[in-house]
Amino acid sequence: MLGGCALAHTLAVGANQARVALAFAALIALGQCAGPALPGDREPAPVATAVALAYALLGPLHGLPTGHGVLQATAVTAVGTAAGLVAQLAGRAALAAVRRRPRSPLGGLDAAARRLVTVTFAALLFQPLYESGATDRLPGPAYGALLAAVAGLAALGDAVLAAGQQRARTGLRYSAALDDQLHALLGIGSAQVATGLLLSLLAGEAGLWALPVFCVPLLLAQASFRRAVEVRATTGQTIETLARATEIAGYTTPGHARRVADTACALGRELGLGSRELTLLEYAALMHDIGQLSLVEPVPGGATALLPDDEQQRIARLGSEVIRRTGVPRQVWQQVARLADPCRLDDGRHDPTLPLASRIIRVANAHDDLRTAAADRPRAGALDPLDHLRLDAGRGYDPVVLDALARLGRRGHRAARCRFAAR
Repeated sequence: MLGGCALAHTLAVGANQARVALAFAALIALGQCAGPALPGDREPAPVATAVALAYALLGPLHGLPTGHGVLQATAVTAVGTAAGLVAQLAGRAALAAVRRRPRSPLGGLDAAARRLVTVTFAALLFQPLYESGATDRLPGPAYGALLAAVAGLAALGDAVLAAGQQRARTGLRYSAALDDQLHALLGIGSAQVATGLLLSLLAGEAGLWALPVFCVPLLLAQASFRRAVEVRATTGQTIETLARATEIAGYTTPGHARRVADTACALGRELGLGSRELTLLEYAALMHDIGQLSLVEPVPGGATALLPDDEQQRIARLGSEVIRRTGVPRQVWQQVARLADPCRLDDGRHDPTLPLASRIIRVANAHDDLRTAAADRPRAGALDPLDHLRLDAGRGYDPVVLDALARLGRRGHRAARCRFAAR
């Protein structure tokens, strides 16, 4: 609706400096086609966003004044984004026809809509000041500081919107989603904001030729982030394979590691963990039983939760030493090393050094062990697995995590499979 209204207004009154608008729209379209989503699902087309932001913040062009205003900036962004999305759709349809595979759905629509709102917000902050002549009285450093402030506010507004979209898509709490987006803003987000800011300044001095030249660094940054996605995917596949070693060797029941990881991720979301924390939690949960490979005889049914605490701790420490040598992030093997530690110290105080992820994995593992044991050996009058865990609440199992598990059970939650997607 915003894009349509802005485009209708621009066509009705006539585009100001149509060639300039067309150049920016073409670059936005090319940027939209530049590549797939980046880490954190933050922005699938950072070049398009940078160019659109540059047009919203464009004052003089090669020393000559411009007057496109807020609605034309919105219209150019809408046209360029739409053209890029259509080109993406056509390219995917052609690729699907050549490979004789179903056409993949077009992604990035949420990000495209968010870009339109963000660019309009930036133009609304800057263009009225420029058109009123207020920026003409500013010295060079003050003018640059104004552009930086507007770009920063637009980036923060974009992060707020992106967090809402992420919450709706993944079920994360809004605070955790916002934390993810603010962290992502420090990565490719800061690069696209800085590029948009520089493009608006350099176009003012050098003209339109500066646009494609100074988009190159952002394209290189995008390629680096894309490589990081591939490395993470490989790491995830390695961990998934390693986690099945205990099942293949007969130490744990089939699917145990995956079930524990899915339950742990559901608990992590319920307790407000962010995307990166959930990914590390999933890694640790998948490999939490690796220490069992050091045992001479397998634990009956692989149920480590039924072992004495000191034996559980020994298995956890041995497993963490193995995991440490796989090259995973430090937090993963540290979480596994402490997953069997009691929640409270000897004096009854809560242990502040015990990671939340370790407490989550211990509950998820014990819950699956007890459910599996109950299914294999049903007994009349046996306690529900959650009630059984509550008997040791406060020392072995964290009451906060148990309450989260109870809430998931009341909602009839079934843990959806996690995905390796560090944010």
